[in-house]
Amino acid sequence: MDTPTPYTETTSSRRIGWLTRRWPTALALAASAVGFGDGGSPESVAALAHVLPVLPLLYLTVSKLGRRQATWPGLVIGVVAVVGLRLFDVIPPAAVFAALALVILLWAVADGQMGRDGDFRLQALGMFLFGGFALAGLIVDVEFGRYLVAAGWFLHGVWDFVHLKRDKVVARSFAEWCGVVDVVIAAQLVFMV
Repeated sequence: MDTPTPYTETTSSRRIGWLTRRWPTALALAASAVGFGDGGSPESVAALAHVLPVLPLLYLTVSKLGRRQATWPGLVIGVVAVVGLRLFDVIPPAAVFAALALVILLWAVADGQMGRDGDFRLQALGMFLFGGFALAGLIVDVEFGRYLVAAGWFLHGVWDFVHLKRDKVVARSFAEWCGVVDVVIAAQLVFMV
């Protein structure tokens, strides 16, 4: 009588499993392909500079809330905010995001989280760093600003991959998706003149 053999995963099923877990990368590449091609214009550089602070603000907010599951809904809220602010063109999106970051930072100081939570302090540093790249990209010469904004996007991509590796603060799927998007946008800014 034959004894049943235990299930062994085949190489092809492992590959398929790996590929299905890379859905954030596939989504990022698909989204980037739709928008690729207009990165060199002054309007595109300014738009990407205004959007850049959304990313560290999302990390800061999720860290403040301590709820990784808020990452994707937070991104949707951020995208809607960017679209709405750009549509009505009353106040620059970067100014709104900087004000929101200040509110969150003051909240963290008031409740003591700033003093006791190293991950939150790291996110605050990221907010200042990437916000600084965005602001600098908006106020300097357009050509130099393009490279500053590209550096901000690229470095935020590195930030995402570090967070993916550490498996902290935001959802892993978001860190992977955002890292790919950020690096592609940085390349678009540098190479699409």
